[in-house]
Amino acid sequence: MKRSLLLAAAALAAVTLVAAGCGDTDEVPADAVAVVDGTSITKASLNELLARAKTSYTAQQRDFPKAGTAEYQTLQNQAVAYLVQREEYANEADDLGIKVSDEEITKKVDEVKKQYFQNDQKKFEAGLKQQGYTVAALREDLVSQLLSQKIYESLTKSVKVSDAELQKYYDDNKTQYSVAESRAVRHILVKTKAEADAIHSQLESGADFAKLAKENSLDPGSKDQGGKLTVSRGQTVAPFDKAAFALATNQLSDPVKTEFGYHLIQPLAAVKAGSVTPFAEVKAQIRTQLAEERKNKAVSEWATEIEKKYKGKVTYAAGFQPPDTSTTEEATTTGE
Repeated sequence: MKRSLLLAAAALAAVTLVAAGCGDTDEVPADAVAVVDGTSITKASLNELLARAKTSYTAQQRDFPKAGTAEYQTLQNQAVAYLVQREEYANEADDLGIKVSDEEITKKVDEVKKQYFQNDQKKFEAGLKQQGYTVAALREDLVSQLLSQKIYESLTKSVKVSDAELQKYYDDNKTQYSVAESRAVRHILVKTKAEADAIHSQLESGADFAKLAKENSLDPGSKDQGGKLTVSRGQTVAPFDKAAFALATNQLSDPVKTEFGYHLIQPLAAVKAGSVTPFAEVKAQIRTQLAEERKNKAVSEWATEIEKKYKGKVTYAAGFQPPDTSTTEEATTTGE
């Protein structure tokens, strides 16, 4: 199946519903579903978006929700919210002095044509038509995409993480970069001490450990491997952990009681020392992590402010109002 081009459904999957205030529906023109700070969102734009979403459903062999159903209403709400938010962000881009040139849009169109259609104009036009797109609609979506990208860059360009902050994070979270001691062992788990004692006697008399593990052990994760497993310090129940790391190599334990039953444990090798990844090896990783967290926080705080700013500035036509405009919620994925 050919990969979709900026399908409406993909756009809906990423949208965050903006909690905008609802004004008098009489203020919305007959051919619009909403008005954002004086700019109409037309029914034609909504219908085009839903048509492209339907095309995506069809390509995935999924049934598109029928008009009048709760599923259709949810999809429509998401589409309206996306269009409203797109207009809000376009307004904010103007305030931030962010523009998208015709040259940038054309470059993006050319990238789409090259990536998906081998620079073949006929295939490009046919592909757009198949997915419910016009070139104009594609360019409009690309404008929105570029504006969002530039807004993100503008909001996050000042984000910095100092070396001192990196070191502090490493010191405070050193366990994330530590590997505990480990040991290769084998064990047999049974329900009662009597069973454990009987098997212990057989092992002491030279019976095959692997054979007895396969026949008797209640541990599905190791019995078919003859009871073998590698354990890390502190990651098993306390009695098992204590025995596994205290026994000498090849020493057979007495029955060890845990919440799971009775274990016979035999270490197969010496304890492998733990280690801590040096700061220098994870410094770049930590910088990326902390920078991304701060960037996400900056964008989230900005989005919250925009949400507040547009309360009362968005008016919806009857039947197109979000079900709850008092909270911000994540849109349901509709497919890509």
